[in-house]
Amino acid sequence: MAKLIILCLSLLLAACSSGNRYKMSNDTGPKNAPDVTKVEDAHPKYEPYSRGGNPKSYTVLGKTYQVMPSGKGFKQSGVASWYGAKFHGHLTSNGETYDMYSMSAAHKTLPLPSYVKVTNVANNSSVIVRVNDRGPFHDNRIIDLSYAAAHKLGMLKTGTANVEIEVIYIESPESLALAQLKQTQVYFVQVVALSNKASIDQLAEKLAGQYQVKTRVLQAGNIYKLQLGPFGQQQLANQLQTELQQNGYPNSYQVTE
Repeated sequence: MAKLIILCLSLLLAACSSGNRYKMSNDTGPKNAPDVTKVEDAHPKYEPYSRGGNPKSYTVLGKTYQVMPSGKGFKQSGVASWYGAKFHGHLTSNGETYDMYSMSAAHKTLPLPSYVKVTNVANNSSVIVRVNDRGPFHDNRIIDLSYAAAHKLGMLKTGTANVEIEVIYIESPESLALAQLKQTQVYFVQVVALSNKASIDQLAEKLAGQYQVKTRVLQAGNIYKLQLGPFGQQQLANQLQTELQQNGYPNSYQVTE
């Protein structure tokens, strides 16, 4: 009886020690891969950073990594690798399901999710991926790409490639609104510059009525410059400038104060 108990315990411990959440021991590409050449790049948009996927720091294989508070302006050069069937269908560090046929990637320190442009320096091909996972945990690699992304970069056979990565950062709507409120610069759209003051005054009156905006005339020597404005937001100045250029004033341009 004692021997039977010991045998059962041994089998239980062996099963525990060999347990793994991944069915495959080694990673590989799919056996019957669909055509991923038409898979679209990730479409950058504003997404709030994940609460669960962005601890201040975490430790893997005895090494601690500090997660960046923001990816704005981040660029990096180094070696990219890719991961495939072993991890397909399992959860990423962001709590999403890894799909090797999507345009996604893993990075050790970028906040999740982030959008990144990846360029293979060997062939100058580029993709845009959405970073939603952590890795690769090798000192000489900077990003792990999905099977689809690696295919479009032409690096499946080599397994790795020298790449340049650049974050595509999208400001939050709240940040954009706050920036506009804080904006102190004003914009004018200059329409024409003429030497005939009467013609300038006549045109100023016409455009003020047509576009329902204020006008001003600045003199520089014998030249009179007709400007429309001011505008507190550049977006409004851009809109008027476009309308003027389409309606017979192709040389209109913006000035600021």
